[in-house]
Amino acid sequence: MPWSNQNGGGPWGGSGGSGGGGNNQGPWGSGPQGPRGGGGGGNQPPDLEDLIRRGQESLRRVMPGGGGGGGASGGSGKVMAAVIVVGLLALWLMQAIYTVQPDERGVELRFGQPKDEISMPGLHMIFWPFETVETVSIVEREMETGGNQRTGSAGGLMLSGDQNIVDVEFKILYTVANPKNFLFNVARPEDTLRMVSESAMREVVGRRPAQDIFRDNREMISQEVRDIIQNSMDLFDSGLSITAVSIEDAAPPREVADAFDEVQRAEQDEDRFVEEANQYSNQKLGQARGRGAQIREEASAYKDRVVNEATGEAQRFISIYDEYSKAPEVTRKRLYLETMENVFRGSDKVIMEQEQGTGVVPYLPLPEIRKNAQGEQQ
Repeated sequence: MPWSNQNGGGPWGGSGGSGGGGNNQGPWGSGPQGPRGGGGGGNQPPDLEDLIRRGQESLRRVMPGGGGGGGASGGSGKVMAAVIVVGLLALWLMQAIYTVQPDERGVELRFGQPKDEISMPGLHMIFWPFETVETVSIVEREMETGGNQRTGSAGGLMLSGDQNIVDVEFKILYTVANPKNFLFNVARPEDTLRMVSESAMREVVGRRPAQDIFRDNREMISQEVRDIIQNSMDLFDSGLSITAVSIEDAAPPREVADAFDEVQRAEQDEDRFVEEANQYSNQKLGQARGRGAQIREEASAYKDRVVNEATGEAQRFISIYDEYSKAPEVTRKRLYLETMENVFRGSDKVIMEQEQGTGVVPYLPLPEIRKNAQGEQQ
């Protein structure tokens, strides 16, 4: 038999018969009687029904209202069923009631099909397991892309419009505007946004010179890239709203950085020389304009003076003519005398009398008299 061997020992090392010298221990150390509590020797197998009955009795003792007697077993079964029902109800309520936080939005699904309604912050209830819910955060998110020198990838290397290679690192700020589209229209919306952003930046950079990316026109480039990204994501119905695009850094590749620095310094020198030339030009132009204004003013003054003098002379001539027409002889003699006066005013004069006879000509030394008079005055 399987419960004995040739030596008379049981499977747990006990004696095989009543006449043996062993301790007749059973598998649970219960002496010569087995688990059933009756006789029969140490070679009896364990009774499975007795084990089940003992387990039920132990369970009844730990349950509320458990005790002995046949009527108590029916009551404990009802309590057990009630406990199971309450547990299942609690589990259902835990799955059916959910909370949406203030910075979240929820989308309910019925048999895997999303509903049109969006769950706002607060408590909500669904008919689980036929309905489930997916929540998504609407807080503004940030995505950094590009930057070959920082990340080591080639995503930031772009070809500009003037055939230069630039390394652009930029940042994208976005929010979830439509949770339903964000969850179910695009499989990986963040990866799609990254690829669309890099493509849009390459498109804009490829139409402009490198100088615009480095320092001149970053703001306009960022706005143009944001518009392209938003239009592309709207075509996918991704549910994303692009808040802003910020170019964090733009630099030449590491291999040609020194050459770009030299070009930058040359351009700065060129700008400095142009500014100095403009300053010199403005200075000379200002002086020339001032001199021209002065000449114009002098010419205008000369013109006015000549015109006034001519007008005065004409008026004087007209007045003399009027007087001459009234008394021609007197006016003629007066003009003669005034003219002679003007002619002889600054010349030396010698007065001679023609009525004198021959001999010594009487002479009046007027110049010497005038000189003597001036000497005495000094």
